[in-house]
Amino acid sequence: MKIEMNMRHIEAFRAVMISGSVVGAARLLNVTQPGVSRTIALLELRLGYALFQRKGRRLVPTAEAEALYREVEHLYVGIDRITQVAYDIGHHRAGALRVATLPALSPWFIPKVIATFLQTRPKVRVFVQTLPSTQIAELVATRQFDIGVVELPMSRSGVSVRPLPACRIVAVLPARHRLAGHDRITLRDLAGERLVLPSPQSYLRYQIDDAFNRQGIVPDVVAETPTSPLVCALAAEGTGIGLVSAWTLAPQGDARIVQRPLGERLQSQYACMRPENAAPMALADEFEALIEAGMRAMAPKKA
Repeated sequence: MKIEMNMRHIEAFRAVMISGSVVGAARLLNVTQPGVSRTIALLELRLGYALFQRKGRRLVPTAEAEALYREVEHLYVGIDRITQVAYDIGHHRAGALRVATLPALSPWFIPKVIATFLQTRPKVRVFVQTLPSTQIAELVATRQFDIGVVELPMSRSGVSVRPLPACRIVAVLPARHRLAGHDRITLRDLAGERLVLPSPQSYLRYQIDDAFNRQGIVPDVVAETPTSPLVCALAAEGTGIGLVSAWTLAPQGDARIVQRPLGERLQSQYACMRPENAAPMALADEFEALIEAGMRAMAPKKA
């Protein structure tokens, strides 16, 4: 037979177990003593067995009451956990964030942002994936990701785009290359050098080709790749000189390569992309703010 119990019964029972008396339970629940007595009596009637033995003003729990109390405490632990989770969500300390980023920023910059983000949000879970800008735009537009970091220019319906600080393009040279001792590298210096460049489909490559064309230089391109970290890896192996965004290179560097600023003003620019008309998401707002702050901190200071 099904026993009908409700939270009022459970609360009264738990209060008596904790306080040891009807008086104490009434005080805990802020109700009248007769109200607690009636609730316990009704619960015992529905259960078909006694929960307490009355000894003076105290109620001594039966073995059945002790067994029931253990289960009730499991329930309250669950409620307490849910309450804490609800609090954490409200204060942006719990939840999940889905991030898509370009490979150029995945070796160290985005991981550093994620680490900073999670320092004060230990119960937040982050899922991160590296993809080309066009795929990121598609997945953000269809709300499969909460935030994407893409290279500009980028146009796609169903998304909102917020530009991030521009980043200079640098030359990445093998450490023992004859040009490694220069403080600055010009495109003219690169004439006749073996080059490792971004793929022709990227806007960065368009800028590089246009700059070479304006100076009448035909670059000697020996390798192309859409992945900036791979450009650096190829330069480290001595394949050639690479041109990449300065944010591709980790601050601690790689002893096999050196980076030098370009004499020409070439820049790449990234942006944060969010689903258009999506419900406000504080976690994504805060993550985006950390990305922007990190990029501003790394930007070269103006003279």
